[in-house]
Amino acid sequence: MAQRFDANAFRRQLREAQRKAEQEAKRAESQLKREIDQYNRKARQHNQRVIADYNRKVDAHNRAAERHNQRVVDNLNRQLQQASSRPTVRYTIEERQLADRVQQAVATQDTREYHVFLSYARIDGSSVATELRSHLEELGVAVWFDEVAIRPGKSQALQMDRGLQRAHAGVVLLTAAYLAGRFWTERELGALLHKPTLIPVLHGVTFADVAEYSGILPDLAGFETARDTVKDIAEKIAVAVLGPDET
Repeated sequence: MAQRFDANAFRRQLREAQRKAEQEAKRAESQLKREIDQYNRKARQHNQRVIADYNRKVDAHNRAAERHNQRVVDNLNRQLQQASSRPTVRYTIEERQLADRVQQAVATQDTREYHVFLSYARIDGSSVATELRSHLEELGVAVWFDEVAIRPGKSQALQMDRGLQRAHAGVVLLTAAYLAGRFWTERELGALLHKPTLIPVLHGVTFADVAEYSGILPDLAGFETARDTVKDIAEKIAVAVLGPDET
């Protein structure tokens, strides 16, 4: 005998199947949301790391740019201060003739590595020579200076000779010890005397003192620390070796 169709049972089974399907869909939806949330969190964390790293690089670049700009501004301010102070430097007639003579001689020379060779006696001229060199370099003058240029282990005489050859002019800081006739100063002065670019700077001595040392130097003008500051003398030397348009 054929079994009767139970409509109620069918409806119950259908509802149960629908309920299970809905539960499965909700579980799948929840799982998908969790995966999306996890992916979004990882993406946000990655993006935050990328942004933080980029910001650090930008900050470092900006700091470097600020330091560079500050150096440029400081250099411009120094140049302006130097330019504003230059009119106070005054020449005697003899000093102006010396500066003009050196300018004319330098203008005919080929390019050299140094603008000046600074000759001095360490025993009583080291501090003034160091100060003079500092002011000259601030004004753009390249200075051959033994404490920097002389390399240990090599011939000092040869290194000095090369320094003399590679400089446009010679600055001789004449002090009592220099005039006493020490070997190295005699050697340097002997190489410089024939040059029209010899620039004497007297410190603690007079031209009368120099006259007893050499019959040549008294015929030349020179700058004197008794009359001008070392900074002003550096300005005059810079104008002589660089020209008035370059300082």
